[in-house]
Amino acid sequence: MRILLLCTLCTLLMGCIDKPNVKLNEKNQGLVYCAEANPMTFNPQVTTTGSTIDLIANQLYDRLISIDPDTAEFKPELAESWGVSDDGTTITFYLRKGVQFHRTDYFTPSREMTADDVVFSFDRLFNVYNPYHFVGDATYPYFQSVGLDQLIQEIIKVDDYTVQFKLFNAESSFLSNLATDFAVITSREYADILAAAENKSQFDNKPIGTGPYKYKQYLRDNLVRYHKNETYWKHPVAMSQLVFDITTNNTSRIAKMLTKECDVTAHPSASQLAVLSKRPDITVDKAENLNIGYWAFNTEKEPFDNSLVRKALAHSVDFNKILQAVFYGNGQIAKSYLPPASWAFAEQNNMPTYNPTLARKYLDMAGYEEGFEMTIWAMPVSRIYNPNARKMAELIQSDLKQIGVIAKIVEYEWNTFIERIGKHEHDSVLLGWVADTPDPDNFFSPLLSCTATFSDKNPANWCNPEFDLLLTKALDTTDIEERKAFYAQAQAMIIDQLPLVPIAHGMRFQASSKEVEGIDLKPFGGISLANARKQ
Repeated sequence: MRILLLCTLCTLLMGCIDKPNVKLNEKNQGLVYCAEANPMTFNPQVTTTGSTIDLIANQLYDRLISIDPDTAEFKPELAESWGVSDDGTTITFYLRKGVQFHRTDYFTPSREMTADDVVFSFDRLFNVYNPYHFVGDATYPYFQSVGLDQLIQEIIKVDDYTVQFKLFNAESSFLSNLATDFAVITSREYADILAAAENKSQFDNKPIGTGPYKYKQYLRDNLVRYHKNETYWKHPVAMSQLVFDITTNNTSRIAKMLTKECDVTAHPSASQLAVLSKRPDITVDKAENLNIGYWAFNTEKEPFDNSLVRKALAHSVDFNKILQAVFYGNGQIAKSYLPPASWAFAEQNNMPTYNPTLARKYLDMAGYEEGFEMTIWAMPVSRIYNPNARKMAELIQSDLKQIGVIAKIVEYEWNTFIERIGKHEHDSVLLGWVADTPDPDNFFSPLLSCTATFSDKNPANWCNPEFDLLLTKALDTTDIEERKAFYAQAQAMIIDQLPLVPIAHGMRFQASSKEVEGIDLKPFGGISLANARKQ
């Protein structure tokens, strides 16, 4: 088996020799991170794709506030402090002075970050009259799916370093949403210069932020290159360069780790951990993570608009077998839609269990005694919540055949895959979600609300007004026990209606060279390489 693996790795490496050599050996000259997919954009405001967020959000940009991964408390970032009015509808941020935007070969800032940049960054998202609102046919999926476009009444510049958000009503998750990787601050000056040059499309493709690294180069299917931000406000950046080596094949990423072409690799599969762990020059880190892997049905298509059919499909699959074969035991079988680490988790006693006899009964009741044909769309990338979607799809395909359902597995390149799922071309899809904050609403509104359906980010294509009402009630109160009660009802409704089947919660893995330090795995959100350094 070991000889076979080494042969496979050698073959894959020979197939990579035409790619430019991005290896950076000298201490702190640079870091090479093996990434699993091309970025869809260089602006986190316009995507929710995890592989893209990992590459861009924390490397290029900053937010007003963040959330401490250990205490779950809000931390100051570009805002030094903030205050909330007694009625919860006015939030005032007091900005940090002296923060510089990136200086690059395509933009030279003439001033530091001010309230104008904060107002512009959020006004673009919600104001249809903003000159950048429709640039690049941009949508703002996260903000629309959680309803921030309906919540924010006005954003006011009080002075150069003070900004007020006026809300139509108080909402318990508002600050959490501003702390996500999507709520980044961009440069109004850069936007104005591009608009004057009639080149607004460059704004999301050649980024300008305030983060630890600045954009230098992007070669599709090859690499993304950043240089360090010499004027980073938070601390000196150790690495002079950061290179993301785009390697879509999981085994190829591991091969590059073994041959030291990469210093860090994303999402090594559980089956490869044994090989990596035996290497004295490689460190494997493992951490719990707020995530969910699921099988979603397009509930606007026949026969998946019938809950009896969805129940039949759910009971036909042995998910415990999937946990062993795909996660290799490095995960938890789902007992609800929320992971057990969430403070709103409520275990569901009626989770679908493997029962082909019951599955056939549900099919008969739905009028599909002879079965039917369907598609299962499988992600082409490895993620925390699903290390191997193709293998999972094959296991599901085999189980479905036992009840007379013939499934075809569909795969596309990652960015095409996400685009077509957004258009609801699928019958069913294996996907998942990694939480951006500890707030439970982060699992519900971005994926299963009616607004998420309208913004093409609801893979189940499911809009249930009763479900949305529960989410609204949970957001209208700051009482934790009341919120728990509403979210418990929401979890019960998901399992009762099964627009999607929660499968498992994966562990987060990271493999890195022994000499690499300062990359901590977080329980939520994307990766940050701001503190990366080499011994």
